[in-house]
Amino acid sequence: MSISPYDSYRPPEEPRRRRRRKNRAPGGGAFRRGGGDGSREVAMVPEPEFTSYYGRPIVKAPPWDSKIATYLFLGGLSGGSAILALGGYLTDRPTMRRNARLAALTAAGLGGIALVADLGRPERFLHMMRTFKPTSPMSMGSWVLASFSTNAGVAAAVEVDRVTGERLPLGPLRPVLHALELPTSVAAGLLGAPMATYTAMLLSDTSVPTWHEMHGHLAFVFASSASLASGGLVMLTTPVEETGPARFFAIAGVAGELTAMHVMKNAMDPVTVEPLEQGKPGEWLEWSERLSVVGGLGALLGGRRRWVAVLSGAALVASSALTRFGVFWAGKESVKDPKYTVIPQRNRLNKRRAAGITDDSITTGPR
Repeated sequence: MSISPYDSYRPPEEPRRRRRRKNRAPGGGAFRRGGGDGSREVAMVPEPEFTSYYGRPIVKAPPWDSKIATYLFLGGLSGGSAILALGGYLTDRPTMRRNARLAALTAAGLGGIALVADLGRPERFLHMMRTFKPTSPMSMGSWVLASFSTNAGVAAAVEVDRVTGERLPLGPLRPVLHALELPTSVAAGLLGAPMATYTAMLLSDTSVPTWHEMHGHLAFVFASSASLASGGLVMLTTPVEETGPARFFAIAGVAGELTAMHVMKNAMDPVTVEPLEQGKPGEWLEWSERLSVVGGLGALLGGRRRWVAVLSGAALVASSALTRFGVFWAGKESVKDPKYTVIPQRNRLNKRRAAGITDDSITTGPR
């Protein structure tokens, strides 16, 4: 055997010890005899420990922070408010219509600021609108946000012109603005539902474990959350004589959110539900449920009293905000532990094999 000059730098090797041959099961796992009579065998294979390279997460989390969580809440609030504004217009409730229109534009504007702040530079939002891709939730969301904000802005401008006694320096544009009131109000109302729910598609389309498991259900949670938030805000800002539709909207949102959240958790892998029930996200979602129940009962039983309507409306708005923040940060937490990525994948693989699906690349890999 040839020896390299560099072998002299190697530390001396310890003498190899001869290993004792252990009893092994047919599958290759090591066992030892258990019990005095030797009738049972106890597995010596340790429980699997889910780790990743260098302690880094398996899935890279999106670089989003509380600004995006705020945008999720404001987007739902603005979309629901536009729907209520259209209802107020069609049922001749001028105060409710005005407050809902202003709320829709304000929430959309603040949400847009939060979104641009997260992007870092305003022109990045314009770059997102260079293409129209129906298969991309982000592309479609950009167009929904821009179209919704434009129509909601025109409808709100009409209200501002009325409140100021038509003193805005519009000149010959005033008749045009008022002529656009109905079509823009209808357009904003129709775009309200996509505005409130497209962010659910955006989250569930990622590889973040908990968000991905919410696919197909999160949109119903966000739609209900937007309903109770916008209904609560109108109850908070509008005389009770005109808040009948808002109370109904809020109560329907409470019932829908509680049901949708329960159905969604049952449909998810039990492991990926853990971030929704633990830590800060779990606390926020617990308080969200409590506040929604309190606000819904207040709207149902005492919504005709002004002070009850104010307290109930505030509870509903806070509940919606906690729902969005809880869902957002639960997804961020699920990226940190590799088990939230590995275990659901194995469970899905076993389900496919149990169903007899073994002819694709997903199920033909090593077991």
